[in-house]
Amino acid sequence: MNWKTILASAAASLLAFATPAFAGDYDVGAGPATYAKAMAGKRVVLIPMAMGFDLAQGWTAILKREVAAFGGTFETRDPNWSIEAGAQAITDVISSDQKPDVLVVMSFDLNSYTKLLKKAQEQGIYVILIDNPSNFAADAYVGGDWSRLGQMEAEAVIKGCGANSSKKIGLVQGDEVNATSLYQYAGIMQVLDKNPDFKVVAKPDSNWDPNTARNVTTTMLQQNPDLCGIIDFWDGDATGTAAAINDAGKKDQIYLVTTGGGEETTDCKLLSDGTFDAVVSTELYNESEAMVAMIKYLLQSGQKPGTASPYIYSLMTTITKDNMNPRSCWNLKALQAAAEAK
Repeated sequence: MNWKTILASAAASLLAFATPAFAGDYDVGAGPATYAKAMAGKRVVLIPMAMGFDLAQGWTAILKREVAAFGGTFETRDPNWSIEAGAQAITDVISSDQKPDVLVVMSFDLNSYTKLLKKAQEQGIYVILIDNPSNFAADAYVGGDWSRLGQMEAEAVIKGCGANSSKKIGLVQGDEVNATSLYQYAGIMQVLDKNPDFKVVAKPDSNWDPNTARNVTTTMLQQNPDLCGIIDFWDGDATGTAAAINDAGKKDQIYLVTTGGGEETTDCKLLSDGTFDAVVSTELYNESEAMVAMIKYLLQSGQKPGTASPYIYSLMTTITKDNMNPRSCWNLKALQAAAEAK
């Protein structure tokens, strides 16, 4: 067989293989109609830990715009930091006459909502966990890998303290049950185990409250005046930690690391003015885009809720004053304005 015969045979085989993709049962031209049919009228409900903070408001702005664009309806419920109110909100929406097609939940801890979310799946509702993992096989988890995030925080504080520092570090944790707090701590300790010169000398809880964070940090600094760094587990209460550092006149001595979603006035502004030294960002834009993609996929998939439980981890970056760029942070007012635009 010569080369011309071989090439002609290969071309014929490729043509035979390719033709059914366009002429068979699957019609690539039907995409828009298939998409519209699957998405129209679908109901998406977001239940975060509370509506009064930047992450929840950012997710809301993006989801509101996206769901409206595909012809669905979007709603939120506000537990206002109450597990009981959150449980009641989930109960109400899954018991309503018009059940949601997708329920997006930010869980308070590993176990509180497990039975309710399983009930939602049993009633045909897809469940997406956002930002806070839980002991529940959701149809997707979208958010940060909090163990890796803790590792990044520890790496940042070690670098910020430096080899010639006291190497004494304080932690301002969230609480003892929230997955983000537990996993952050585990990640931090993994790094410190490999850097035994650096020691955690205090690790109080803030219960995610800036006033509590300020008080426990004040006590921490009184008991450990030679601290070189502090890791606060959330930018919302790290403002209280920063205030205590400033009150003690130790702003230039202590390297403050925290985590957040990258909201401009919460993170980049406070990095620019030196309130924070480093923020490990879960990048709300990327997180929200992944959440939207999962919603669109699930609504078209035809799969039964509870069939699969993928982890969609968002890209995380350590932002400092020196490496900030236009993509580092987002502006809540701009997102909300875009969501309201006709």
